[in-house]
Amino acid sequence: MVIEENLLYSMGASTKTYAVGETIFLEGDWPAFYYQIVKGEVKLNNYNEEGKETIQIMIEDGQSIGESLLFMEKSYPMNAVAITECEVIKLPRKAFISLLKEDAEISYEMNKCLSQRLYFKLIMTQNLSSQNPILKLIALMDYLKSFAKDQKQYSFKVPLTRQQMAGLTGLCVETTIRTIKGMEKSQILKIEDRKIMY
Repeated sequence: MVIEENLLYSMGASTKTYAVGETIFLEGDWPAFYYQIVKGEVKLNNYNEEGKETIQIMIEDGQSIGESLLFMEKSYPMNAVAITECEVIKLPRKAFISLLKEDAEISYEMNKCLSQRLYFKLIMTQNLSSQNPILKLIALMDYLKSFAKDQKQYSFKVPLTRQQMAGLTGLCVETTIRTIKGMEKSQILKIEDRKIMY
């Protein structure tokens, strides 16, 4: 969901640039801002005790970061990290809540956005319980492709690296690479210039 930038600035927002790998917020931080990406890509992630990364979701231009936590009195259960150089608009939490109370259309669009992310989490949770790596990767690619206009086979270029796909599905990178090669042999997907076409 994109809130008009001028509207955000009129409510007291500012812009900050983050370098590749820089943290926007950390697990345990208190949600103090509404963040909206002007340009760039961000991942929400966690690390387990062994240091293995799990990517919760990838967020890009025009999308907001961690906004669901602004409605509760809870700290962030994940990190937000810039994957590319990012320009991000920051609006103080109090101003964001006021904006939603004043503008029914923005409030409706925010609910739609939150519902979409909840749907993604439910789909991924269902499939993460499976031991079959093919089913996990298909669930991820089906979800991503569901937003594309062209639904024909091999028409969708998966916008993720193998490592990102592994992080989103809970698989190790080697298993992800091996499974993708097997899926290509089974004609579930195609590889063109190292890109996955699904």
